[in-house]
Amino acid sequence: MRIAFFSAKSYDRQFFELANEDRRHQLVFFEDPLNADTAILAHDCPAVCIFVNDRAEGETLEILARQGTRLLALRCAGFNHVDLKQAQALGVKVARVPAYSPYAVAEHAAGLVLALNRKLYRAYNRVRDDNFSLDGLLGFDLYGATVGVVGTGKIGLAFARIMQGFGCRVLGYDAFPNDAFKALPQASYVSLEDLLAQSDIISLHCPLLPETHYLINAETIAQMKPGAMLINTSRGRLIDTSAAIAGIKSGQIGYLGIDVYEQEDELFFEDHSDSIIQDDTFQLLQSFPNVFITAHQGFFTRNALTEIAAATLANATEFEKGQPLTREVILS
Repeated sequence: MRIAFFSAKSYDRQFFELANEDRRHQLVFFEDPLNADTAILAHDCPAVCIFVNDRAEGETLEILARQGTRLLALRCAGFNHVDLKQAQALGVKVARVPAYSPYAVAEHAAGLVLALNRKLYRAYNRVRDDNFSLDGLLGFDLYGATVGVVGTGKIGLAFARIMQGFGCRVLGYDAFPNDAFKALPQASYVSLEDLLAQSDIISLHCPLLPETHYLINAETIAQMKPGAMLINTSRGRLIDTSAAIAGIKSGQIGYLGIDVYEQEDELFFEDHSDSIIQDDTFQLLQSFPNVFITAHQGFFTRNALTEIAAATLANATEFEKGQPLTREVILS
């Protein structure tokens, strides 16, 4: 089956071509993101594969359906960038990769914690400049700290286990409690209000839904322990960036580490080093010494990319054979 890949990078081609050796699909790669202007590129493709910053809604879906696309294969877990209702009305099935490597994202979140706490980015740059002063690099022991995990699915659970390895006390909040989290030693579920008030470190691991959009806002930031560390490796729109900036300025947020950003669509996964970034909010975020930003690389490990490619092509094979889609996204 012919599959069009949008927002395709060299590593996508590498891992998907390797995974396709035994499946024999015809893979066509486009660097362009999927939108109403580029959808025509998939004119003879029954399946289209997209990533987190592609948009599958409105006119774009209509064009795809009119051209004969009947499967939208997401090479990611989230599906907030797809209009599921419209896809269903147009007869386009949607499948995703619900779990690839929870450890990849959880370990990246832990890396952000360490980088912020011990000022590793500042220390690295100082040493390269032959500056060996320790002033301004003071951190705190993770041992004994309280860590709040918002969203205790596979990634949140993996992150909780990592932080317990440092000797942290772990609090969890989730609308759907996980028995595996309950079984962790020194871990307990609490209300969101209690988690915010007690946690030295708060890490977000929940999906982006109407209920979680701007979960972190002026009101919830005010409920945090003053000087708390906030980590987000999930979805950018979980945080109201303007409110977070106000929290940083007031000192309510002592550290901010993000691998996602609510306006990342026009920034991440591309090289903008020779241009002037027009997003003033993002530029302001970068100016704070207690903010550490990575560009949506939490998933980016060999293990995760191997699993993403295998699961995505398995979805395509099921569709081609007329089999039920194991990982289909069903409109609730």
